[in-house]
Amino acid sequence: MALSSDSMRLRRRLRAGPMTEINVAPFVDVMLVLVVIFMIAAPLLTVGVPVDLPKAAVDPLNEEKEPLIITVDAEGRVYVQEAEVEEAALIPRLVAVSQANPDLRVFVRGDRAIQYGRVMEVMGMVSEAGFAKVALIAEVPIPDVAQ
Repeated sequence: MALSSDSMRLRRRLRAGPMTEINVAPFVDVMLVLVVIFMIAAPLLTVGVPVDLPKAAVDPLNEEKEPLIITVDAEGRVYVQEAEVEEAALIPRLVAVSQANPDLRVFVRGDRAIQYGRVMEVMGMVSEAGFAKVALIAEVPIPDVAQ
């Protein structure tokens, strides 16, 4: 008497018991898709205050610690990191930061359209707050290939 293939599968299944292993292939697929999404999205999350920086031919700085960035936009508004700060509150805020970390490096970003005097006023406030390491940030010019 020949057994059908369906009855043979049923007997094997009953003898072997329930399958207890987890199929990890779909899990790995989902994780790889998430990794790709985060790799694409991560650079987009680092946007700050939009500033049109002047161009300068300088070597880039390699810093281990994240510096404090102060931005002066085209309208003259001042930002510490990405938060707008009133001019009267800037020095007390910077004093509080300098007491916590006096060796912190401060970068000042000034929009190309802003007057140089306004950037110097902000740099003076930074110096008045107790920071000794103050630098200006400029954009590296892209060489013209057409020439």
